Amino acid sequence: MIKYRKIVMYICLFMFLFTMGFSAEKPKPPVAVKITKELAIHGYTRIDPYYWLNDRNDPKVIDYLKAENAYTEAVLRHTEPLQEKIYQEIVGRMKQTDMSVPQIDNGYWYYSRYEQGKNYPLYCRKKGTLKAREEIMLDGNKMADGKPYFAIGEAGVSPDNKLLAYSVDYVSRRQYKIHVKSLGTGKVYPDEITMTSGQVVWGNDNRTFFYATIDDTLRPFRISRHTLGTKSSSDVVVYEEKDSTFNTYLRKSRSEKYVFIICNSTLTTEYRIVDADRPTEAARAFSLRERDLLYQVDHYRDRFFVYTNLEAKNFRLMEATAADTSKEAWRELIPHRQDVLLEGYELFRGHMVLEERKRGLTQIRVIPWGEEDGYYLEFPEQVYTAGTVANPEPDTDLLRYSYNSLTTPSTISDFDMKTKKQALLKREEVVGGYDPAQYESERLFAPAHDGTLIPISLVYKQGTKRGDGSPLLLYAYGSYGSSSDPYFSSSRLSLLDRGFIFAIAHIRGGQEMGRYWYEEGKLFKKINTFTDFIACGEYLVRHGYTNPTKLFAQGGSAGGLLMGAVLNLQPDLFRGVIAAVPFVDVVTTMLDTSIPLTTAEYDEWGNPKDKTYFEYMLSYSPYDNVRAKHYPAILVTTGLHDSQVQYWEPAKWVARLREMKLDDHLLILKTNMEAGHGGASGRFRRQRETALQYVFILDQSGISD
Repeated sequence: MIKYRKIVMYICLFMFLFTMGFSAEKPKPPVAVKITKELAIHGYTRIDPYYWLNDRNDPKVIDYLKAENAYTEAVLRHTEPLQEKIYQEIVGRMKQTDMSVPQIDNGYWYYSRYEQGKNYPLYCRKKGTLKAREEIMLDGNKMADGKPYFAIGEAGVSPDNKLLAYSVDYVSRRQYKIHVKSLGTGKVYPDEITMTSGQVVWGNDNRTFFYATIDDTLRPFRISRHTLGTKSSSDVVVYEEKDSTFNTYLRKSRSEKYVFIICNSTLTTEYRIVDADRPTEAARAFSLRERDLLYQVDHYRDRFFVYTNLEAKNFRLMEATAADTSKEAWRELIPHRQDVLLEGYELFRGHMVLEERKRGLTQIRVIPWGEEDGYYLEFPEQVYTAGTVANPEPDTDLLRYSYNSLTTPSTISDFDMKTKKQALLKREEVVGGYDPAQYESERLFAPAHDGTLIPISLVYKQGTKRGDGSPLLLYAYGSYGSSSDPYFSSSRLSLLDRGFIFAIAHIRGGQEMGRYWYEEGKLFKKINTFTDFIACGEYLVRHGYTNPTKLFAQGGSAGGLLMGAVLNLQPDLFRGVIAAVPFVDVVTTMLDTSIPLTTAEYDEWGNPKDKTYFEYMLSYSPYDNVRAKHYPAILVTTGLHDSQVQYWEPAKWVARLREMKLDDHLLILKTNMEAGHGGASGRFRRQRETALQYVFILDQSGISD
């Protein structure tokens, strides 16, 4: 027996030394084949040796992506225990049997809930009272069974509460299929409509619904009307958008009287309206489109409300009657203000509620009908995010709103607009215990290259070292006027508890400081977005929050463009960068009208068929500006089925960086072969991707536990 044990021991020792011998050899990254491709325009020829990656049906492309995944797995194999630990921490903080706050609508209480260990929610309702029998309308877990990806687009109940029209995507390319289900019998009707945007709006006859069809570029361009029990091939086209820079959308008015057909580009809007009681009648224009005129319409009681930028950069609220809805007949309700951005509004029987933004912070203002000023809801912190949530029933004095901050978990409350009393309905539960007093948030202002002060919101755990520089993750987006508000994240605690500071740079290109903030970060002023981010990083270094050996950057999609641009402009400022689904091949993509989003994005980036725009884009396009120099460690993620930023952009970018960079810092590409722009579906599965990103920067920081 002793001899046998010695033999086993020697075998184990041999295997260990054998393994160590092989693992000592550093894994080598895949090298993409170079095939010359000339791209010529405006008398300028670009050479793109990795253009061939633009074909997801080519087995060689798939093999290359798989090789990159294998390389990523190999170089991060030593972090797998920490990845698992982080993942377990994140999901361990999630309430397994969570439920949304029920919302009353047309006599039913609607809510969604999760069951223990399940990835997808159940969509449920109860009639009249929360003590009534539960009706499960959709079970996402059953619908997703056996599917690598699953998402519900929209689900709309007919006015008589008997039918459910819903849309599903099984690929993650925003190609939704619409189904109709009887909520009484559970029967799914044979009616099936493919290649839609996912939106469904019912007419008031309970037999008719409207939907948007997408074209080959996934642009929603056609609004059709379907009658229950008929073939989709016989559906009537209600409106078709001929301008390829416009998309079409659907919405129903608050009064339930009208179906709105919305034609929208970045800078221009046009509404058409259909009487929901007469859904087969032709749509009529609300106010004809004009370049640079944006407006949104709602209807309540006997009038239309118009939220618009008409002679109002920061928007104002106007009204119109059904007799004349042209812009010349609009009358002002809430005037434009230079220092306040009007972001939205809600209409109730006794009050109007405005969502505003001042000095980068969201505000909620309540105005009783007949008054001018009203009052603001008060919030306890200096750095926070607040806004109205679903309020489908206008005949009430209760306003439902959400609140959270970098240290306060998300809360849902009802506020009585008459008595000013409020009731906390739900606060996000952090399982295992969470004490907000152990964490601290700050709001800073960093001077940009032109003297503009850029807000920074940051959070860290009490006791985190300052002065000598802590590891810090700086996040930003900075495009489309999308504001990056400070928000709570229970998963982020895995970084904060390990000594990280998390910061959000509210750079130009977003809309945090008003509409002008957006306009100063787009088209020919896009460079401000990139230099603002660099200025924020430098400010944090200068004031001792971190240093370049501990500063990390993160951004996704258009925020991935930001990552690529700052890497080319000032790579030595960062220790590592996470670029998620990054838009990095700007010029080539914006010249290709065959892929999704291109034509609709001209007002954001410009049309490179115009030489002036071409030259400006070329000056910052990350892929075109990779140079032979040192770059920090970089993690790039993408999805094979991404319809918003095609997978080949990050794949090509990584290939060019490998070819050009002079350092041996880690550069890895992780492609989700089953998902698209939003990554993995399912509340648990997506946390694997979060854990991977966290471990990447923890590993680069020398934190192994």
